[in-house]
Amino acid sequence: MEIQKHRDRRHGVKPEKNAGRSKTEPETKNEGQKSLKREAEGGVAAAFSAAFPEARGFNSLPREPCSLPCSCSSRLQLLTERAVLLTLLVLVRSTALSSMPCNPWQTLAVHIEVCQPPEHLPSSAQRMLGMCRGRRKFLAASLILLFIPALTWLYLSATNFTVKPLPLSPLEPQSSTLALELRVREVEEENRALRKELSQPPRSPTHGNQNGSGRHGNQSHVGREGLRHAEAQRGITLGNSSDCVSQPEVDKCETIHMAIVCAGYNASRDVVTLVKSVLFHRRNPLHFHFITDAIAQQILASLFHTWMVPAVQVDFYDADELKSEVSWIPNKHYSGIYGLMKLVLTKTLPSNLQKVIVLDTDITFATDIAELWAVFHKFKGQQVLGLVENQSDWYLGNLWKNHRPWPALGRGFNTGVILLLLDRLRKLRWEQMWRLTAERELMSMLSTSLADQDIFNAVIKQNPFLVHQLPCFWNVQLSDHTRSEKCYRDVSDLKVIHWNSPKKLRVKNKHVEFFRNLYLTFLEYDGNLLRRELFGCPSETDHNSENLQKTLLELDEDDPCYEFRRERFTVHRTHLYFLHYELQMLEAICKHWEGPISLALYLSDAEAQQFLRYAQGSEVLMSRSNVGYHIVYKEGQFYPVNLLRNVAMKQVNTPYMFLSDIDFLPMYGLYEYLRKSVVQLDMAHTKKALVVPAFETLRYRLSFPKSKAELLSQLDMGTLFTFRYHVWTKGHAPTNFAKWRTATTPYRVQWEADFEPYVMVRRESPEYDRRFVGFGWNKVAHIMELDAQEYEFVVLPNAYMIHMPHAPSFDITKFRSNEQYRVCLKTLKEEFQQNMSRRYGFAALKYMTAENNS
Repeated sequence: MEIQKHRDRRHGVKPEKNAGRSKTEPETKNEGQKSLKREAEGGVAAAFSAAFPEARGFNSLPREPCSLPCSCSSRLQLLTERAVLLTLLVLVRSTALSSMPCNPWQTLAVHIEVCQPPEHLPSSAQRMLGMCRGRRKFLAASLILLFIPALTWLYLSATNFTVKPLPLSPLEPQSSTLALELRVREVEEENRALRKELSQPPRSPTHGNQNGSGRHGNQSHVGREGLRHAEAQRGITLGNSSDCVSQPEVDKCETIHMAIVCAGYNASRDVVTLVKSVLFHRRNPLHFHFITDAIAQQILASLFHTWMVPAVQVDFYDADELKSEVSWIPNKHYSGIYGLMKLVLTKTLPSNLQKVIVLDTDITFATDIAELWAVFHKFKGQQVLGLVENQSDWYLGNLWKNHRPWPALGRGFNTGVILLLLDRLRKLRWEQMWRLTAERELMSMLSTSLADQDIFNAVIKQNPFLVHQLPCFWNVQLSDHTRSEKCYRDVSDLKVIHWNSPKKLRVKNKHVEFFRNLYLTFLEYDGNLLRRELFGCPSETDHNSENLQKTLLELDEDDPCYEFRRERFTVHRTHLYFLHYELQMLEAICKHWEGPISLALYLSDAEAQQFLRYAQGSEVLMSRSNVGYHIVYKEGQFYPVNLLRNVAMKQVNTPYMFLSDIDFLPMYGLYEYLRKSVVQLDMAHTKKALVVPAFETLRYRLSFPKSKAELLSQLDMGTLFTFRYHVWTKGHAPTNFAKWRTATTPYRVQWEADFEPYVMVRRESPEYDRRFVGFGWNKVAHIMELDAQEYEFVVLPNAYMIHMPHAPSFDITKFRSNEQYRVCLKTLKEEFQQNMSRRYGFAALKYMTAENNS
C-alpha cells in the first residue's frame, strides 16, 4: 500500500482517493487483475502485520521520496535505518519462514529502494552528488559485506527449526489459497492410500476382528481411525482414543500369560466371566496363572479340566504359602490379605517367565488381549510397569474432609490391569523396593486403604521412571466417582471394563446399561461354544481329549441309539459349589425333620434354574412331597432375611410352625417331640412360644448326637458349644443352659434384652419386621413383639438343634467393618421401639429401659 504511494509520488502521479485501502480487497474488476508481483508484495506485508503485532508499524513508516538537497549524511542515515529495518525483517521472517509460501527475497525487493538523482540538477550539485554517491557506494558495499554473512547465517539457522504453522488469516488471500490447495491435495492422496489399504485382506489374525458376523462394524471403524491417524501425522492431537496406529504385531502362536488372584466361592464364580470374555476374543494360546486358596483351586481345577478348551494352560499357586509375605501389612480393603498378593508375583511366578498381564477378577474384555500384550513392545528405558491412570479423585485427597490417601504421582494409577516385565523387576530388586516403601509409609499411614494399589503408587511416586502409562481405554473404571466416560467416544473405543465398585453392576454411570448388558452377555454365554481350535498353532497333547476322540470314532453313527451312546462319553463343563448358599443342607434337614417344610430361598434367575436342577437330581428331595420351595429373586444390596421368613410363614398350612434357619440341623425326632409338646402344654388355648435350645460346632464333620446324653457328653468334651457363646452371649443366655442340663420337665423363662431363641409358635403369630435386613436385630425384634403380645417362653428339656459351620455371610462382614452400617441399624432399632410404644403403650416401656441398661 505505502509502496504504491511512494512510487506514484516519485513519478508525479496523483494518488487515488481510495489508495489507502488494501489491495487485497480490490474495489473494481480492474483492480482485481493487478500484477502477480504487487499481489505478492501486499500479501506478504499483510501476513507479517497480521501475525506479528510488534512489526505492524513496518508498512506505515514514513517513506519520503528522494528530494534535494540530499546530503551524504542523510542518505547514509536513511540507508542505515533501512538496513536495520532489513535486519528486523529477516529476523521476523526467520521465526515464521516454515509457514510462508512466498520467496523471502521478494520481501527484501519490496522494501529496499535506491533514490535516483533527478536529471535537472546543476553540474555543481551533480558533482557533489557524485562524491556523495561514491562515498555512499563505498559505505553501502561495506555494509553489504557485513550484513550478507549475518543474514545468510540467520536464514540458514531459521530453516533448522520446526515451528507451528501460523493460522491462516483472511488478510492473506493468495497465501491462504495456496495453503488450502496443498492441504486438499494431501488429504486426497491420503484418502487414496487409505482406500487402497482397506481394499487389501488383513495381514495378521491378531487384528482379525472381521471374522464372523457381528464384526463388520469394526471394519468401518478402521476407516474412521485411519483418517484420524492421517490427521495425527500432520500434528493434530486426538487425545486418548483407540486410533488405528500401527503397532508391533504379536506372533500368531505366541503364548499370552495372565496372572489372577482368586480366593473363595464368590471370586471363583466371578473369574469365570473374565475368562469367557478373554476366550471369546482371543486368537493366541493362553496361559493362566492363578494364585488361589484351597477352595478356589478345587473349583477352578475341576472347571478347566471339564471345560477342555484347546491352547489353554492353567497353573495354580497356593496363596496360603504367600500369606506370610504380606500378612504384616494392615489392610482395610474388603479384599483382605488376598488384595496384597500382586506384590509378590515376581517371587511366586516361574523365574523363566519374563512378562505377564495381571488382572482383577472383576474385569471384562471387549477386545483381543493380544492387543494389550503388544503394548510391551512400547516399553522404553527402565519402564517395567504398564498401568492406567486412576480415573477417580481418590489420590488427590479431595473426596471428603480430612481425606488422607497414600502418596501417588498425580491422580495415581489403578492396578486392576497391570503389565509386568518380571525379568527387569527382578533385576531391580522389586521385593526390596516395595517392602522398604511400605514400611516407611506405614509409619504414618498405619494401614492401606486400597490394598496393593496404595503400595504400587507409593513406589511409582518415588520412581516415576518405572511406569509406562497405558491409554485409559485399557481400564475403563466403573465406580461412583470416576470420569470413565472421557476414555471412550463410541463402542469401538472400549477395550477393558473394570467393575471396581463394591456395588458392581449397580454402580452409577450414565452408560451403565450398556456395560451391564455386555457383562451379562458373557455371564450367560455358553462356555461350550468357546471350545474352538486355534488352527496352525501346535499345542501340548491332551491325552484325555485324544482318548475321547478315539472313543467317539469307534461309535457307529448309523446306530439308532447313537445319540444316547454318545451322551455317555460327553464331558460336561462342571462348576463345583457354584452357590455359596447352604443348599447342600437341605438333604440333611429333610433327613432330620420328617414333617412338612416351607422353604424360602434368595436366588437370582440363573441360580434358581441351577437350584431346580439340583433339587430334581436329589433322591432325598424328590422323595419328599411335603416340601414347598419359594424363590425370592435378588434385588438390591441387602439380604432381606425377614422378608424370606415372612414368605415361608405365609405358606404354612399347619396350625403350628417351628421357625428355624437353613444352617441349623434339628435333632432326630424333633418333629414328633414338638407335636406331643403341643398337646402336653395346651398350646391351643394358651399363648406359648416353645424354646428349642441351640448349640453349635466348629467341625464340618460331626457325629450328630442322637440323644440328650450324647449331646451333654460332646458339650463336656468341647465338641459342642452353646450357640454364639463367645460372640453374642446375651442372645441365648435367658435359655439358662445350666438348668437345662438337668431339667426333665419344661420350664418358663423371662424375656431379656437381645433375647433371640428359636421357637415354635402358632401360625397366626406376628410376622417379622421387614425394616431389619442383612445382619442384626432381625430375630430380636420378633421375640420382643411376641413378649409384648404376652407370649410365654417355655424351654423344652429334651429338644435341641445344632448350628453347622459355614463361611461368614457378606452382611455380617459389612456389620463388623462398616461403622455406617451399625449406625443405621441403631436408628432402625430406635424407630422400632418407638413404634412398639405407640402400639402397646406402657407395656412397651420396659423394652426401652432394658435397652438403655444393656
